[in-house]
Amino acid sequence: MRITGADIIMEVLLDHDVTTVFGYPGGAALFTYDALYKYRDKIKHILTAHEQGACHGADGFARSTGKTGVVFATSGPGATNLVTGIATAFMDSVPLVAITANVPTSMIGKDSFQEIYITGITMSITKHNFLVNKVENLEDALRQAFRIANSGRKGPVLVDVTKDVTAALWDYENKEPLPLDEHPNHIKEDTIKEIADLVNSAERPVLYVGGGAAASGSASIIQEFSEKADIPLTHTMMAAGIVGYENPKNLGMLGMHGSVAANKAVDKSDLVLALGTRFSDRVALNPDKFAPEAKIVQVDIDRSEINKNVLVDYSVICDVKEFLEKLMPLIMEKKHLEWDERIEKWKGKLSQPKNEGPYLCPDDLIETVCKMTDKETVYVTDVGQHQMWAAQYLHHYNTRAFLTSGGLGTMGYGYGAAIGAQIGNPDKRVIHLTGDGSFHMNMNEACTAVSNNLPIITLIFDNRVLGMVYQWQNSFYEGRHSQTTPERVTNFKKVAEGFGAKGYEVNSISEFQKVFKEALKEKGPVWIDCAIDKCEKVLPMIPNGGTVADMILD
Repeated sequence: MRITGADIIMEVLLDHDVTTVFGYPGGAALFTYDALYKYRDKIKHILTAHEQGACHGADGFARSTGKTGVVFATSGPGATNLVTGIATAFMDSVPLVAITANVPTSMIGKDSFQEIYITGITMSITKHNFLVNKVENLEDALRQAFRIANSGRKGPVLVDVTKDVTAALWDYENKEPLPLDEHPNHIKEDTIKEIADLVNSAERPVLYVGGGAAASGSASIIQEFSEKADIPLTHTMMAAGIVGYENPKNLGMLGMHGSVAANKAVDKSDLVLALGTRFSDRVALNPDKFAPEAKIVQVDIDRSEINKNVLVDYSVICDVKEFLEKLMPLIMEKKHLEWDERIEKWKGKLSQPKNEGPYLCPDDLIETVCKMTDKETVYVTDVGQHQMWAAQYLHHYNTRAFLTSGGLGTMGYGYGAAIGAQIGNPDKRVIHLTGDGSFHMNMNEACTAVSNNLPIITLIFDNRVLGMVYQWQNSFYEGRHSQTTPERVTNFKKVAEGFGAKGYEVNSISEFQKVFKEALKEKGPVWIDCAIDKCEKVLPMIPNGGTVADMILD
Protein backbone atom coordinates (compact mmCIF):
# COMPACT_ATOMS: atom_id res chain seq x y z
CA MET A 1 0.00 0.00 0.00
CA ARG A 2 1.17 3.55 -0.76
CA ILE A 3 1.24 5.66 2.40
CA THR A 4 3.10 8.65 3.82
CA GLY A 5 6.36 8.41 5.73
CA ALA A 6 4.48 9.41 8.88
CA ASP A 7 2.11 6.48 8.38
CA ILE A 8 5.11 4.20 7.81
CA ILE A 9 6.36 5.18 11.29
CA MET A 10 3.02 4.12 12.79
CA GLU A 11 2.90 0.85 10.87
CA VAL A 12 6.43 -0.12 11.90
CA LEU A 13 5.56 0.63 15.53
CA LEU A 14 2.56 -1.67 15.29
CA ASP A 15 4.68 -4.36 13.63
CA HIS A 16 6.86 -4.25 16.76
CA ASP A 17 3.88 -4.43 19.14
CA VAL A 18 4.33 -0.82 20.24
CA THR A 19 1.04 0.51 21.57
CA THR A 20 2.35 3.29 23.82
CA VAL A 21 4.66 6.19 22.98
CA PHE A 22 5.75 9.21 24.99
CA GLY A 23 6.46 12.59 23.49
CA TYR A 24 5.80 16.22 22.68
CA PRO A 25 4.72 17.68 19.30
CA GLY A 26 6.23 20.54 17.30
CA GLY A 27 6.39 22.07 13.85
CA ALA A 28 8.77 19.59 12.23
CA ALA A 29 6.80 16.70 13.73
CA LEU A 30 3.36 17.84 12.51
CA PHE A 31 2.96 15.13 9.87
CA THR A 32 4.00 12.48 12.40
CA TYR A 33 1.48 13.71 14.94
CA ASP A 34 -1.20 13.99 12.26
CA ALA A 35 -0.63 10.31 11.49
CA LEU A 36 -0.72 9.56 15.22
CA TYR A 37 -4.18 11.12 15.32
CA LYS A 38 -5.36 8.65 12.67
CA TYR A 39 -3.83 5.75 14.62
CA ARG A 40 -5.03 6.94 18.04
CA ASP A 41 -7.19 3.84 18.55
CA LYS A 42 -4.09 1.63 18.18
CA ILE A 43 -1.25 3.72 19.60
CA LYS A 44 -1.62 5.63 22.85
CA HIS A 45 0.46 8.79 23.14
CA ILE A 46 1.46 10.16 26.56
CA LEU A 47 1.95 13.92 26.35
CA THR A 48 4.47 15.03 28.98
CA ALA A 49 5.40 18.47 30.29
CA HIS A 50 8.90 18.30 28.83
CA GLU A 51 10.74 16.06 26.38
CA GLN A 52 13.18 14.94 29.07
CA GLY A 53 10.21 13.65 31.07
CA ALA A 54 8.97 11.86 27.95
CA CYS A 55 12.31 10.12 27.48
CA HIS A 56 12.44 9.09 31.13
CA GLY A 57 8.84 7.90 30.75
CA ALA A 58 9.79 5.65 27.83
CA ASP A 59 12.78 4.44 29.87
CA GLY A 60 10.64 3.60 32.93
CA PHE A 61 8.11 1.86 30.68
CA ALA A 62 10.90 -0.25 29.17
CA ARG A 63 12.61 -1.16 32.44
CA SER A 64 9.40 -2.15 34.19
CA THR A 65 7.82 -4.13 31.32
CA GLY A 66 10.77 -5.54 29.38
CA LYS A 67 9.40 -3.97 26.19
CA THR A 68 11.08 -1.34 24.01
CA GLY A 69 10.40 2.23 25.08
CA VAL A 70 9.52 4.71 22.33
CA VAL A 71 9.70 8.50 22.49
CA PHE A 72 8.81 11.20 19.93
CA ALA A 73 10.23 14.71 19.78
CA THR A 74 10.32 17.57 17.33
CA SER A 75 13.44 19.24 15.93
CA GLY A 76 15.85 21.62 17.66
CA PRO A 77 15.17 21.98 21.39
CA GLY A 78 12.68 19.12 21.28
CA ALA A 79 15.45 16.78 20.19
CA THR A 80 18.12 18.23 22.46
CA ASN A 81 15.79 17.94 25.45
CA LEU A 82 15.96 14.17 24.96
CA VAL A 83 19.73 14.02 25.39
CA THR A 84 19.83 13.46 29.17
CA GLY A 85 17.14 10.79 28.91
CA ILE A 86 18.93 9.00 26.08
CA ALA A 87 22.23 9.13 28.00
CA THR A 88 20.49 7.71 31.08
CA ALA A 89 19.16 4.78 29.04
CA PHE A 90 22.55 4.26 27.39
CA MET A 91 24.44 4.04 30.67
CA ASP A 92 21.95 1.52 32.08
CA SER A 93 21.50 -0.52 28.85
CA VAL A 94 17.78 0.19 28.39
CA PRO A 95 16.15 -0.64 25.01
CA LEU A 96 14.78 2.65 23.71
CA VAL A 97 13.91 4.03 20.26
CA ALA A 98 13.84 7.82 19.98
CA ILE A 99 12.18 9.16 16.83
CA THR A 100 12.93 12.82 16.27
CA ALA A 101 11.74 15.15 13.55
CA ASN A 102 14.05 17.51 11.71
CA VAL A 103 13.57 20.41 9.32
CA PRO A 104 12.97 19.60 5.62
CA THR A 105 15.95 18.22 3.73
CA SER A 106 16.20 21.39 1.66
CA MET A 107 16.71 23.42 4.85
CA ILE A 108 19.43 21.22 6.36
CA GLY A 109 22.72 23.04 6.85
CA LYS A 110 21.22 26.53 6.59
CA ASP A 111 20.85 27.27 10.31
CA SER A 112 17.12 26.97 9.79
CA PHE A 113 14.65 27.61 12.59
CA GLN A 114 14.89 24.72 15.09
CA GLU A 115 17.48 22.89 13.00
CA ILE A 116 19.99 20.82 14.97
CA TYR A 117 22.38 18.00 14.10
CA ILE A 118 20.93 15.61 16.67
CA THR A 119 22.62 12.50 15.23
CA GLY A 120 25.99 14.15 15.80
CA ILE A 121 25.04 15.21 19.30
CA THR A 122 23.87 11.72 20.31
CA MET A 123 26.55 9.68 18.57
CA SER A 124 28.35 8.82 21.81
CA ILE A 125 25.19 8.05 23.83
CA THR A 126 23.37 5.72 21.45
CA LYS A 127 24.14 2.24 20.20
CA HIS A 128 23.49 3.63 16.73
CA ASN A 129 21.59 6.48 15.12
CA PHE A 130 20.12 7.27 11.72
CA LEU A 131 19.41 10.41 9.73
CA VAL A 132 16.64 9.61 7.27
CA ASN A 133 16.30 12.16 4.46
CA LYS A 134 14.85 9.82 1.82
CA VAL A 135 11.49 8.15 2.31
CA GLU A 136 12.72 4.92 0.71
CA ASN A 137 15.14 4.49 3.63
CA LEU A 138 12.66 5.13 6.42
CA GLU A 139 11.14 1.70 6.96
CA ASP A 140 14.50 -0.08 7.00
CA ALA A 141 16.00 2.45 9.43
CA LEU A 142 13.12 2.02 11.86
CA ARG A 143 13.24 -1.77 11.72
CA GLN A 144 16.99 -1.72 12.19
CA ALA A 145 16.53 0.59 15.18
CA PHE A 146 14.38 -1.96 17.02
CA ARG A 147 16.77 -4.78 16.14
CA ILE A 148 19.84 -2.88 17.37
CA ALA A 149 18.14 -1.62 20.55
CA ASN A 150 17.36 -5.18 21.62
CA SER A 151 20.35 -7.15 20.35
CA GLY A 152 23.23 -8.08 22.64
CA ARG A 153 23.76 -5.42 25.29
CA LYS A 154 20.56 -3.41 24.96
CA GLY A 155 20.44 0.34 24.61
CA PRO A 156 18.95 3.40 22.89
CA VAL A 157 18.81 4.06 19.15
CA LEU A 158 17.80 7.40 17.60
CA VAL A 159 16.10 7.85 14.22
CA ASP A 160 16.03 11.45 12.98
CA VAL A 161 13.52 11.97 10.16
CA THR A 162 13.29 15.11 8.04
CA LYS A 163 9.85 16.69 7.71
CA ASP A 164 9.62 16.13 3.94
CA VAL A 165 10.17 12.39 4.46
CA THR A 166 7.18 12.19 6.81
CA ALA A 167 5.03 13.83 4.09
CA ALA A 168 6.32 11.81 1.13
CA LEU A 169 4.49 8.75 -0.23
CA TRP A 170 6.02 5.29 -0.47
CA ASP A 171 4.94 1.70 -1.00
CA TYR A 172 4.78 -0.15 2.32
CA GLU A 173 4.41 -3.83 3.11
CA ASN A 174 3.82 -5.28 6.55
CA LYS A 175 6.78 -7.40 7.57
CA GLU A 176 7.92 -9.37 10.56
CA PRO A 177 10.40 -7.60 12.86
CA LEU A 178 14.02 -8.27 11.98
CA PRO A 179 15.56 -11.14 13.95
CA LEU A 180 17.82 -10.05 16.77
CA ASP A 181 21.52 -10.58 16.44
CA GLU A 182 22.73 -13.81 18.01
CA HIS A 183 24.37 -13.37 21.39
CA PRO A 184 28.13 -13.47 21.29
CA ASN A 185 28.93 -16.90 22.61
CA HIS A 186 32.60 -17.52 23.23
CA ILE A 187 32.17 -20.35 25.71
CA LYS A 188 35.10 -22.72 25.46
CA GLU A 189 34.61 -26.11 27.06
CA ASP A 190 38.09 -26.05 28.58
CA THR A 191 37.45 -22.63 30.14
CA ILE A 192 34.11 -23.76 31.56
CA LYS A 193 35.77 -26.78 33.15
CA GLU A 194 38.52 -24.63 34.65
CA ILE A 195 35.94 -22.25 36.11
CA ALA A 196 33.94 -25.18 37.46
CA ASP A 197 37.08 -26.51 39.14
CA LEU A 198 37.64 -23.09 40.70
CA VAL A 199 34.08 -23.03 42.05
CA ASN A 200 34.27 -26.59 43.35
CA SER A 201 37.56 -26.02 45.15
CA ALA A 202 36.89 -22.50 46.49
CA GLU A 203 36.58 -22.08 50.24
CA ARG A 204 35.40 -18.45 50.27
CA PRO A 205 33.47 -17.88 47.01
CA VAL A 206 31.20 -14.89 46.27
CA LEU A 207 28.80 -14.17 43.41
CA TYR A 208 28.93 -10.53 42.28
CA VAL A 209 25.92 -9.83 40.05
CA GLY A 210 25.18 -6.78 37.90
CA GLY A 211 22.56 -5.33 35.59
CA GLY A 212 23.60 -7.58 32.72
CA ALA A 213 22.54 -10.61 34.74
CA ALA A 214 19.18 -9.00 35.39
CA ALA A 215 18.76 -8.17 31.69
CA SER A 216 19.53 -11.77 30.72
CA GLY A 217 16.59 -13.04 32.77
CA SER A 218 18.86 -15.27 34.82
CA ALA A 219 17.41 -14.65 38.29
CA SER A 220 16.12 -18.22 38.70
CA ILE A 221 19.30 -19.98 37.61
CA ILE A 222 21.45 -17.62 39.70
CA GLN A 223 19.44 -18.51 42.78
CA GLU A 224 19.67 -22.22 41.91
CA PHE A 225 23.42 -21.92 41.37
CA SER A 226 23.91 -20.04 44.65
CA GLU A 227 22.04 -22.71 46.59
CA LYS A 228 23.70 -25.68 44.90
CA ALA A 229 27.25 -24.38 45.35
CA ASP A 230 26.46 -22.66 48.68
CA ILE A 231 27.76 -19.30 47.46
CA PRO A 232 26.66 -15.97 48.97
CA LEU A 233 25.59 -13.30 46.55
CA THR A 234 26.08 -9.55 46.35
CA HIS A 235 24.72 -7.24 43.68
CA THR A 236 25.11 -3.82 42.15
CA MET A 237 22.28 -1.31 42.38
CA MET A 238 21.19 -2.29 38.86
CA ALA A 239 20.65 -5.90 39.95
CA ALA A 240 18.64 -5.21 43.11
CA GLY A 241 15.98 -7.92 43.30
CA ILE A 242 17.99 -10.55 41.44
CA VAL A 243 17.31 -12.73 44.48
CA GLY A 244 14.70 -12.06 47.13
CA TYR A 245 15.20 -9.70 50.04
CA GLU A 246 14.75 -12.55 52.54
CA ASN A 247 17.10 -14.99 50.80
CA PRO A 248 19.82 -15.90 53.35
CA LYS A 249 22.44 -15.94 50.58
CA ASN A 250 21.68 -12.31 49.70
CA LEU A 251 24.36 -10.05 51.19
CA GLY A 252 22.85 -6.89 49.70
CA MET A 253 24.47 -4.20 47.62
CA LEU A 254 28.21 -3.95 47.08
CA GLY A 255 30.39 -0.85 46.86
CA MET A 256 30.57 2.70 48.16
CA HIS A 257 27.29 2.46 50.06
CA GLY A 258 27.04 -1.30 50.09
CA SER A 259 26.49 -3.47 53.13
CA VAL A 260 29.26 -4.37 55.53
CA ALA A 261 28.75 -8.07 54.80
CA ALA A 262 28.93 -7.63 51.02
CA ASN A 263 32.06 -5.50 51.07
CA LYS A 264 33.91 -7.63 53.60
CA ALA A 265 32.94 -10.88 51.89
CA VAL A 266 34.36 -9.74 48.55
CA ASP A 267 37.46 -8.36 50.23
CA LYS A 268 38.18 -11.69 51.96
CA SER A 269 36.98 -14.03 49.22
CA ASP A 270 39.17 -16.46 47.32
CA LEU A 271 36.88 -16.53 44.25
CA VAL A 272 34.65 -13.81 42.77
CA LEU A 273 32.26 -14.75 39.97
CA ALA A 274 31.32 -11.41 38.37
CA LEU A 275 28.20 -11.89 36.24
CA GLY A 276 27.00 -9.15 33.89
CA THR A 277 28.80 -6.33 35.64
CA ARG A 278 31.47 -3.82 34.72
CA PHE A 279 33.27 -3.16 38.05
CA SER A 280 32.18 0.48 38.08
CA ASP A 281 34.03 3.06 40.15
CA ARG A 282 31.18 2.96 42.67
CA VAL A 283 31.95 -0.72 43.31
CA ALA A 284 35.67 -1.10 42.65
CA LEU A 285 36.67 2.19 44.24
CA ASN A 286 40.30 1.13 44.23
CA PRO A 287 40.57 -1.29 41.27
CA ASP A 288 44.07 -2.44 42.17
CA LYS A 289 42.88 -3.62 45.59
CA PHE A 290 39.52 -5.09 44.63
CA ALA A 291 39.14 -8.64 46.01
CA PRO A 292 42.91 -8.86 46.63
CA GLU A 293 42.90 -12.52 47.72
CA ALA A 294 40.56 -13.81 45.00
CA LYS A 295 40.66 -15.30 41.57
CA ILE A 296 38.21 -13.21 39.51
CA VAL A 297 35.99 -14.56 36.74
CA GLN A 298 34.12 -12.02 34.58
CA VAL A 299 31.17 -13.00 32.38
CA ASP A 300 29.71 -10.30 30.15
CA ILE A 301 27.96 -10.05 26.81
CA ASP A 302 29.94 -6.92 25.94
CA ARG A 303 33.57 -7.61 25.03
CA SER A 304 34.54 -3.99 25.76
CA GLU A 305 33.79 -4.47 29.47
CA ILE A 306 36.32 -7.26 29.92
CA ASN A 307 39.38 -6.04 31.85
CA LYS A 308 38.24 -2.43 31.41
CA ASN A 309 38.23 -1.48 35.08
CA VAL A 310 39.57 -4.52 36.94
CA LEU A 311 42.00 -7.07 35.56
CA VAL A 312 40.47 -10.53 35.83
CA ASP A 313 41.89 -14.06 35.79
CA TYR A 314 39.22 -15.62 33.55
CA SER A 315 36.74 -14.03 31.16
CA VAL A 316 33.82 -15.36 29.15
CA ILE A 317 32.04 -13.24 26.55
CA CYS A 318 28.47 -14.46 26.42
CA ASP A 319 25.01 -14.10 27.91
CA VAL A 320 25.01 -14.78 31.66
CA LYS A 321 22.14 -17.24 31.49
CA GLU A 322 23.81 -19.27 28.76
CA PHE A 323 27.02 -19.34 30.76
CA LEU A 324 25.32 -20.63 33.90
CA GLU A 325 23.41 -23.27 31.94
CA LYS A 326 26.75 -24.60 30.71
CA LEU A 327 28.40 -24.36 34.13
CA MET A 328 25.65 -25.78 36.35
CA PRO A 329 26.04 -29.49 35.45
CA LEU A 330 29.74 -29.32 36.41
CA ILE A 331 29.12 -27.81 39.85
CA MET A 332 29.17 -30.05 42.91
CA GLU A 333 26.85 -29.55 45.84
CA LYS A 334 28.94 -28.18 48.63
CA LYS A 335 28.79 -26.45 52.02
CA HIS A 336 31.09 -23.68 53.22
CA LEU A 337 30.25 -23.74 56.90
CA GLU A 338 33.25 -21.78 58.11
CA TRP A 339 32.77 -19.13 55.41
CA ASP A 340 29.04 -18.88 56.17
CA GLU A 341 29.84 -18.39 59.84
CA ARG A 342 32.24 -15.55 59.10
CA ILE A 343 29.73 -13.84 56.84
CA GLU A 344 26.99 -14.19 59.42
CA LYS A 345 29.07 -12.12 61.84
CA TRP A 346 29.30 -9.31 59.27
CA LYS A 347 25.58 -9.34 58.56
CA GLY A 348 22.89 -7.36 60.25
CA LYS A 349 21.34 -4.02 59.74
CA LEU A 350 23.64 -1.10 60.42
CA SER A 351 22.50 0.58 63.59
CA GLN A 352 21.62 4.10 62.49
CA PRO A 353 21.37 6.68 65.29
CA LYS A 354 17.83 7.99 65.69
CA ASN A 355 17.63 11.76 65.48
CA GLU A 356 15.56 13.57 68.01
CA GLY A 357 13.06 16.19 66.96
CA PRO A 358 10.33 16.48 64.34
CA TYR A 359 11.93 14.27 61.71
CA LEU A 360 11.54 10.84 60.15
CA CYS A 361 14.41 8.36 59.96
CA PRO A 362 14.85 7.16 56.37
CA ASP A 363 15.19 3.48 57.28
CA ASP A 364 12.00 3.58 59.38
CA LEU A 365 10.16 5.37 56.59
CA ILE A 366 11.16 2.82 53.95
CA GLU A 367 10.49 -0.11 56.27
CA THR A 368 6.97 1.24 56.87
CA VAL A 369 6.32 1.57 53.13
CA CYS A 370 7.40 -2.03 52.56
CA LYS A 371 5.13 -3.32 55.31
CA MET A 372 2.12 -1.44 53.89
CA THR A 373 2.58 -2.53 50.25
CA ASP A 374 2.94 -5.88 48.49
CA LYS A 375 5.81 -7.64 46.71
CA GLU A 376 4.55 -6.48 43.31
CA THR A 377 5.08 -2.81 44.13
CA VAL A 378 7.32 -0.94 41.67
CA TYR A 379 9.74 1.50 43.30
CA VAL A 380 11.27 4.35 41.31
CA THR A 381 13.91 6.72 42.64
CA ASP A 382 15.66 9.91 41.70
CA VAL A 383 19.35 10.33 42.57
CA GLY A 384 20.96 11.19 45.90
CA GLN A 385 20.77 10.06 49.50
CA HIS A 386 17.19 8.80 49.16
CA GLN A 387 18.33 6.60 46.24
CA MET A 388 20.97 4.91 48.39
CA TRP A 389 18.59 4.48 51.31
CA ALA A 390 16.09 2.91 48.89
CA ALA A 391 18.75 0.56 47.51
CA GLN A 392 19.77 -0.41 51.05
CA TYR A 393 16.41 -0.76 52.81
CA LEU A 394 13.72 -1.61 50.27
CA HIS A 395 12.54 -5.22 50.23
CA HIS A 396 13.70 -6.10 46.71
CA TYR A 397 12.12 -9.10 45.00
CA ASN A 398 12.16 -8.32 41.29
CA THR A 399 14.71 -6.54 39.09
CA ARG A 400 11.90 -4.86 37.13
CA ALA A 401 10.48 -3.40 40.33
CA PHE A 402 13.37 -1.09 41.23
CA LEU A 403 13.99 1.64 38.65
CA THR A 404 16.82 4.08 39.18
CA SER A 405 19.45 5.95 37.20
CA GLY A 406 22.56 3.98 38.07
CA GLY A 407 25.27 4.83 35.56
CA LEU A 408 24.50 8.47 34.75
CA GLY A 409 23.04 9.40 38.14
CA THR A 410 20.31 11.63 36.69
CA MET A 411 18.58 13.88 39.19
CA GLY A 412 15.04 14.42 37.91
CA TYR A 413 14.80 10.91 36.44
CA GLY A 414 12.22 9.64 38.89
CA TYR A 415 8.87 11.24 38.12
CA GLY A 416 9.01 10.62 34.37
CA ALA A 417 10.15 7.04 34.95
CA ALA A 418 7.40 6.49 37.51
CA ILE A 419 4.83 7.71 34.98
CA GLY A 420 6.23 5.28 32.40
CA ALA A 421 6.18 2.43 34.92
CA GLN A 422 2.57 3.17 35.93
CA ILE A 423 1.45 3.38 32.29
CA GLY A 424 3.16 0.06 31.60
CA ASN A 425 1.87 -1.59 34.78
CA PRO A 426 -1.62 -0.20 35.42
CA ASP A 427 -2.46 -2.96 37.90
CA LYS A 428 0.61 -2.41 40.09
CA ARG A 429 1.33 0.14 42.77
CA VAL A 430 4.10 2.58 41.80
CA ILE A 431 5.98 4.42 44.56
CA HIS A 432 8.27 7.29 43.61
CA LEU A 433 11.02 8.11 46.12
CA THR A 434 12.77 11.44 45.66
CA GLY A 435 14.69 14.15 47.46
CA ASP A 436 13.65 17.80 47.52
CA GLY A 437 16.70 18.61 45.34
CA SER A 438 15.92 16.02 42.66
CA PHE A 439 12.20 16.71 42.73
CA HIS A 440 12.65 20.40 41.98
CA MET A 441 14.19 19.40 38.65
CA ASN A 442 11.20 17.65 37.06
CA MET A 443 8.20 18.10 39.33
CA ASN A 444 6.48 19.68 36.32
CA GLU A 445 5.59 16.13 35.24
CA ALA A 446 2.91 16.24 37.94
CA CYS A 447 0.62 17.63 35.24
CA THR A 448 1.21 14.44 33.23
CA ALA A 449 0.36 12.24 36.20
CA VAL A 450 -2.78 14.27 36.92
CA SER A 451 -3.93 14.41 33.27
CA ASN A 452 -3.64 10.62 33.03
CA ASN A 453 -5.07 10.03 36.52
CA LEU A 454 -2.09 7.93 37.59
CA PRO A 455 -2.11 6.80 41.25
CA ILE A 456 1.64 7.34 41.77
CA ILE A 457 2.61 8.07 45.37
CA THR A 458 5.63 10.37 45.63
CA LEU A 459 7.60 10.35 48.88
CA ILE A 460 9.77 13.46 49.18
CA PHE A 461 12.74 12.94 51.51
CA ASP A 462 12.81 16.63 52.37
CA ASN A 463 15.96 17.64 54.24
CA ARG A 464 16.12 21.12 52.66
CA VAL A 465 19.70 20.57 51.46
CA LEU A 466 21.32 18.83 48.50
CA GLY A 467 21.84 15.85 50.75
CA MET A 468 24.52 13.70 49.14
CA VAL A 469 26.82 16.58 48.24
CA TYR A 470 26.10 18.14 51.63
CA GLN A 471 27.19 14.87 53.29
CA TRP A 472 30.44 14.86 51.29
CA GLN A 473 31.11 18.47 52.22
CA ASN A 474 30.69 17.57 55.89
CA SER A 475 32.92 14.51 55.62
CA PHE A 476 35.68 15.68 53.29
CA TYR A 477 35.49 19.47 52.88
CA GLU A 478 35.51 20.59 56.51
CA GLY A 479 31.83 21.49 56.46
CA ARG A 480 32.07 24.15 53.77
CA HIS A 481 28.52 24.02 52.39
CA SER A 482 29.08 25.64 49.02
CA GLN A 483 25.68 25.91 47.24
CA THR A 484 24.13 22.90 48.95
CA THR A 485 21.78 24.82 51.27
CA PRO A 486 19.44 26.42 48.72
CA GLU A 487 17.15 28.08 51.30
CA ARG A 488 14.06 27.18 49.32
CA VAL A 489 10.66 27.57 50.92
CA THR A 490 8.69 25.45 48.47
CA ASN A 491 5.44 24.21 49.98
CA PHE A 492 5.11 20.84 48.27
CA LYS A 493 1.62 20.29 49.64
CA LYS A 494 0.33 23.48 48.02
CA VAL A 495 2.25 22.87 44.80
CA ALA A 496 0.70 19.40 44.56
CA GLU A 497 -2.76 20.88 45.03
CA GLY A 498 -2.00 23.52 42.40
CA PHE A 499 -1.29 20.74 39.89
CA GLY A 500 -4.47 18.92 40.90
CA ALA A 501 -2.79 16.21 42.97
CA LYS A 502 -3.18 15.40 46.66
CA GLY A 503 -0.52 16.78 48.98
CA TYR A 504 0.45 15.93 52.56
CA GLU A 505 3.13 16.91 55.08
CA VAL A 506 4.37 14.54 57.80
CA ASN A 507 6.91 14.83 60.61
CA SER A 508 6.66 11.46 62.35
CA ILE A 509 6.19 7.80 61.54
CA SER A 510 2.75 7.76 63.14
CA GLU A 511 1.68 10.66 60.91
CA PHE A 512 3.18 8.96 57.89
CA GLN A 513 1.38 5.67 58.54
CA LYS A 514 -1.96 7.47 58.68
CA VAL A 515 -1.32 9.56 55.56
CA PHE A 516 0.17 6.69 53.55
CA LYS A 517 -2.88 4.57 54.31
CA GLU A 518 -5.04 7.34 52.86
CA ALA A 519 -2.72 7.76 49.87
CA LEU A 520 -3.09 4.09 48.97
CA LYS A 521 -6.83 4.67 48.49
CA GLU A 522 -6.43 7.58 46.08
CA LYS A 523 -7.09 7.12 42.36
CA GLY A 524 -4.72 9.90 41.28
CA PRO A 525 -1.22 11.15 42.18
CA VAL A 526 -0.25 11.91 45.77
CA TRP A 527 2.78 13.76 47.17
CA ILE A 528 3.89 13.20 50.77
CA ASP A 529 6.46 15.70 52.05
CA CYS A 530 8.49 13.78 54.64
CA ALA A 531 10.65 15.89 56.96
CA ILE A 532 14.19 14.45 57.16
CA ASP A 533 17.01 15.84 59.29
CA LYS A 534 19.68 17.45 57.10
CA CYS A 535 22.37 15.67 59.15
CA GLU A 536 21.15 12.19 58.15
CA LYS A 537 23.92 10.29 56.37
CA VAL A 538 24.06 7.36 54.00
CA LEU A 539 26.13 4.71 55.76
CA PRO A 540 28.22 2.60 55.38
CA MET A 541 30.43 4.63 53.08
CA ILE A 542 33.76 3.92 51.41
CA PRO A 543 35.42 7.13 50.16
CA ASN A 544 36.55 7.44 46.55
CA GLY A 545 39.77 5.50 46.04
CA GLY A 546 39.30 3.70 49.34
CA THR A 547 39.00 0.08 50.34
CA VAL A 548 37.05 -1.87 52.92
CA ALA A 549 39.64 -0.75 55.47
CA ASP A 550 38.43 2.83 54.95
CA MET A 551 34.73 2.05 55.46
CA ILE A 552 32.89 4.72 57.47
CA LEU A 553 30.25 3.23 59.77
CA ASP A 554 29.20 6.17 61.95
